[in-house]
Amino acid sequence: MTSDTPEWAYAAALASLPLQTHRRLRLLITRGSPSDVWDKVLHHKIVAPSLEPHVLQAWSTASSCLPRQMHERCLTIETQVVSLHDAAYPNVLRADPDAPAVLFVRGNLEALEQRRVAIIGTRKATQAGRHFAASLGQQLSTLGVAVVSGLARGIDVHAHRGVERASNDGATGKAIAVVASGLDVVYPREHVQLWNWVASHGALISESPPGTSPEAFRFPLRNRILAGISEVVVVIESTEAGGSMITVREAEKRGVTVLAVPGSPTLHTSQGTNALLRDGCAPVTHVDDVLVALGLDTSRQHGFVDQRVTPMGLCADVLGQLVGEPRTIDWLAICLGESVFAVAVALGRLEQSGWVTQTSGWWEALVAYSQS
Repeated sequence: MTSDTPEWAYAAALASLPLQTHRRLRLLITRGSPSDVWDKVLHHKIVAPSLEPHVLQAWSTASSCLPRQMHERCLTIETQVVSLHDAAYPNVLRADPDAPAVLFVRGNLEALEQRRVAIIGTRKATQAGRHFAASLGQQLSTLGVAVVSGLARGIDVHAHRGVERASNDGATGKAIAVVASGLDVVYPREHVQLWNWVASHGALISESPPGTSPEAFRFPLRNRILAGISEVVVVIESTEAGGSMITVREAEKRGVTVLAVPGSPTLHTSQGTNALLRDGCAPVTHVDDVLVALGLDTSRQHGFVDQRVTPMGLCADVLGQLVGEPRTIDWLAICLGESVFAVAVALGRLEQSGWVTQTSGWWEALVAYSQS
């Protein structure tokens, strides 16, 4: 191995060994410098007595060129590698009992020095849930708070789309994403532009080396890192058995505050969040609820003004009926004692103004709304 290969490349090579796990990697990293440990692995020396023989056997097949290959690959994809040995390793994770031994990063880890709120939820989110996630992400970013997510479909990605929108208006709150695959393996594929945007406006983080596929077991592991770097976790729509609940459990282990957005009890996607509220989590209906959890001053007006035209008359009545639960035109007409035509006209106006949306004939409100 050439002497100009940096230590971080050896750390990346150790992370890339076959049958590697985050706990085995942490054990290796604590046994000396990455280059020294790599030399022991390469020459079949006992690194730690607790390592199983079949693991050592698998490691013995590793190529001596792997550190150099990882060096070149990480440089090509503009990925920084930091281990627990490095000063650049995030302090918020350093004391975590289950901290990743090696992190792969695109972007700037200084984003983790901002106040940090995770926004997570189901991949099968309602339009209203997506809208709320985007609005909350936008408002937090405008207030200088970094938004964390797993960049999954649904709630996660819309939270960061809100940050992106705020950034276009000069907001300072960064985007932070923790993903389950290598940083050169975008998942899902349609998020490639947003992955690149997060990397240039915050930090894209993984403990998986380049080339790693998004295997199912990696997502729960990802969630512990997501919880570990967050100060507050906000759950917007989740089933009781959803992946968001893994993040919730990881957050609770670490004493991280968990908040939940209330939802209709008839919606499957709200069962998890409503259960969290039942069990004592504080609700989120406005950005101020999150700021209170962060301990930030909310005594002054933030200046968030809804630019949409305030609904009046039948439009207001229709919108009021849609809060909390999707409805059909027929149901609205019967409930309000109006003709289907009149309700359809009102819905058209509300949709044009950005108050409602419809999916397969079901209409839903895009914000919490009060007729008071």
